[in-house]
Amino acid sequence: MPIVSLQYRFRQPLAAPAQAAYAWCTDFGPGDGKLFPQRTRRAVRRISDDALVLTDTTYPDGRLRRIQRLVRLNPTELAWTNTHLSGPFRHSQYWYRIVPDGPRHCHLEFQGLRLETTPTAVSEEERAQRVKEHRGADSTLWRRQLAPALERDLGSR
Repeated sequence: MPIVSLQYRFRQPLAAPAQAAYAWCTDFGPGDGKLFPQRTRRAVRRISDDALVLTDTTYPDGRLRRIQRLVRLNPTELAWTNTHLSGPFRHSQYWYRIVPDGPRHCHLEFQGLRLETTPTAVSEEERAQRVKEHRGADSTLWRRQLAPALERDLGSR
């Protein structure tokens, strides 16, 4: 089966200091599932100071889906990567970086490389449409759910 490579990026402003935003974004734990629109259970296994494996269990269309991701942390760069080890988008990789914009503001730079297996080859038009859809879905998740949760949590401290 062919694999289509979908590359996209976006920026998300955050009303928080960069160091605090990075700490919030990389404080992975079992309670993270409540941040996502679909029911998600998360298990976290630390491998080293800068590496961990996330195992997310979701139920799209009522069917169990378990995805393992390797997360590598780079605190000196306020960056991290997320590589799918299993699941429908195996080997997909996502890069995140928090960039300071002043003492109380920063932004997230996101870059995605989503690999999708397809039954047939995909036209350039269809690939571009998929890129647009996934960029929209990921940026909407950050804009509507993750950024407000980050700002709410950090504002209450």
